[in-house]
Amino acid sequence: MSYIQVKEISKSYSDIQALKGLSMEIPAGTLFGILGPNGAGKSTLIKILATLIEPDSGEISINNINLIKNSRQIRELIGYVAQDVALDKILTGRELLDFQSDLYHINKNKKIERIETLINQLEMNDWIDRKCGTYSGGMKRRIDLAAGLLHLPKVLILDEPTVGLDIESRNIIWQLLKDLRNDGMTVLLSSHYLDEIDKLADRLIIIDHGRVIAKGTPAQLKNKLGGDRITLKVREFSNQAESEKICEILSSIDGISQIIINKAQGYSINFVADKQKDLLPKLKVELAFSNFEIFSLAQSQPSLDDVYLQATGKTLLDAEISMAGKRDLKKESKQSMR
Repeated sequence: MSYIQVKEISKSYSDIQALKGLSMEIPAGTLFGILGPNGAGKSTLIKILATLIEPDSGEISINNINLIKNSRQIRELIGYVAQDVALDKILTGRELLDFQSDLYHINKNKKIERIETLINQLEMNDWIDRKCGTYSGGMKRRIDLAAGLLHLPKVLILDEPTVGLDIESRNIIWQLLKDLRNDGMTVLLSSHYLDEIDKLADRLIIIDHGRVIAKGTPAQLKNKLGGDRITLKVREFSNQAESEKICEILSSIDGISQIIINKAQGYSINFVADKQKDLLPKLKVELAFSNFEIFSLAQSQPSLDDVYLQATGKTLLDAEISMAGKRDLKKESKQSMR
């Protein structure tokens, strides 16, 4: 039975619907990934699971405890590391962890032992007694993660924990998350980094516009594509009519499947090619017959970005750029109204 069950939750902010009937199940002791672009609904989902906000509808349970009705009891089970780090600049890292331990009512002997363990696990010995105001971004994130783990939660919830971090800090956090999972902790990791979810997650969901568009293990999702991913261009920047004509040509070739048009990348054509068939000669002949030449052809093994591309018709990076553009337009609109 799943340790965490989320059933048909929805959440809106004014006229913006952040989550739209989202469901998922998470077994105990799983490192579970929540992947999607900024604005997909990841942070809203994380905040609901952390009991910081309530959904408009739906049901959630952790260890058979109703999250909405028993939020106080749920908070005893979870640790939460927010996307934005907020530390007292005057306290040292050790003092901050000591203060946080008192808030959790951890007894003196246990808290000293627990703090030392986390300092070693997160490699913080060299700077733990410096004031937090002097810390780099990676140091702050490690202290923040340590604070969320002081009370040995059954579930650790992380919202974009490695955004903007240096490689050293990121690798240390990755290793700790693996160790926590191996020790039986259930870890929820929200991210828009494909490599992070691919390397760490036992299972994942991909969210787009508040809905789950794919779920499974990283290997399952990539294997469903059925072959190598090909990106084809007949010119650097094509158009809708031309790309649709090329799709018709590709559809006639046995061994080519899952054809989509990526408008955000100059109307390039993405498709899956059967590994057992040598399709390039046939492809060249069919394109030449319709007076097309190959401008570029890229072949790669399926990735989680290909899974997202197949489900939405755009890459994760395209979605990020699109969302950033929408935010800029909203800012400009508000400024023009002043």
